[in-house]
Amino acid sequence: MAVAGDVENGLAAQPWRSLRLPEAPAVLAKACFGAAGYALLLCDLRGAWLERLDAAAVARRSQELNRRLTAGAPSLLARLHELLRALLEGRAGAGTAVSWHRDAEHLTLHVKSELSGLPFYWDFRCAPAPVPVVCQHLARPLLRMSLALQCQLQHLASLLLQKDAEIEDYRESGALLSRDRLQTEPFEEQAVLQRVLAESLAQVCGPEDGQAFADELQPLYIAVVQQGARTRRGSEETPELAAPHDEAAGATDSALPPEPPQGTSEPPQSPARSNGAAVEGSSPSQKPRLLVSKPKAKKAKGLFS
Repeated sequence: MAVAGDVENGLAAQPWRSLRLPEAPAVLAKACFGAAGYALLLCDLRGAWLERLDAAAVARRSQELNRRLTAGAPSLLARLHELLRALLEGRAGAGTAVSWHRDAEHLTLHVKSELSGLPFYWDFRCAPAPVPVVCQHLARPLLRMSLALQCQLQHLASLLLQKDAEIEDYRESGALLSRDRLQTEPFEEQAVLQRVLAESLAQVCGPEDGQAFADELQPLYIAVVQQGARTRRGSEETPELAAPHDEAAGATDSALPPEPPQGTSEPPQSPARSNGAAVEGSSPSQKPRLLVSKPKAKKAKGLFS
């Protein structure tokens, strides 16, 4: 079910969190709540599930699951936001119970809590996420993150090689270390990378797949998603900015004087000569110069401008 664009855009900007479910491996989750509804995306690296629910559908489901409870959609959305955030941050209260069920077509999270002193039940009913959603929230950001991390790696390797050259220059100048334990071997990029990779593979490819998305990488994920959104907006605005410039260029071309007819050697007369007025300091061989003002290109208005 479709929700407002602010919820969809907010979901893209949310980081991934690990959601611990009873008797289940860690699941990656992200969610966004707004006045228009909510969107929840789950992934255990074997499949991805999505639920989009607008405010009206939230109210109907609450009536279905909670016969004695009468609450408006804003109160329900606020309570669901609070519950899910507590679950993702690992601080769910003692009065909150979570269970789950998955089949070939759905993954359902059953949540039991309280609202206004009454029992509150909720089901997050997620269907398999479409491929474009998985690409938007996982594939594209992770590929861009790998490229960004590769750039950082190359920069750090370059700095280490420069440091080695600096240390070697000190040694050749007769400098000595005051503490032998600070002495290091020259940096060999390929050998170091192969050793670190061999030591880390067992850890990153372990059974706890949901923990592979480290908290330290969340800022990089958000930065990559935000930069991708700015790039898309810029590419969408570029065709609109090109039209006024083309019209102005056409007006400038029409203001240029016409070319003289072929077969005549007489240069075109300036406007001053055609009116019978003499121009001081000009020779007959000089052609009049027209001053044409160039149109200014409009500045694109970005999100943060």
